Amino acid sequence: MLILGIDPGTAKLGYGLIKNGQKNDLVFVDAGCLETVLETPMPERLLYLQGEIGKILTKHKPDVLAIESLFFGINAKTAIAVGQARGVILAESARHKVPVFEYQGLTVKFAVTGFGRSKKKEIQEGVRKILKMKQIIKPDDAADGLAIAITHHLKTKKP
Repeated sequence: MLILGIDPGTAKLGYGLIKNGQKNDLVFVDAGCLETVLETPMPERLLYLQGEIGKILTKHKPDVLAIESLFFGINAKTAIAVGQARGVILAESARHKVPVFEYQGLTVKFAVTGFGRSKKKEIQEGVRKILKMKQIIKPDDAADGLAIAITHHLKTKKP
């Protein structure tokens, strides 16, 4: 199963792809960060993100998309921007007929580190260990995308 994990945002959107290996272990496929320029009007930023997500979905053809759910503890302006990014991601997923699963940030942190209040560096290190990588994934937004994909794998794997 190929899983695309996305950490949504309009300034930085992190993504990561993993797949099941031979022994039901996880294998790194791809990761990255889509960035937009703050001065660019929001409609253009969203159109760019939608196009880039569409390219990722077309290129990799994931079986599922896992995305971080919206956290309302952040300020309203940030929540609205993240909500807009999520909207274009969800629409693109529907267009490509890719099922979507949502996970809270605390759930993702706990899944990869064993602690729901982990810091960015701890998440990067947890992702590195789980995927048996030599170095941590940078930027941290890409590691967050991988962490969300890992969470989906852990939450849906059969014992």
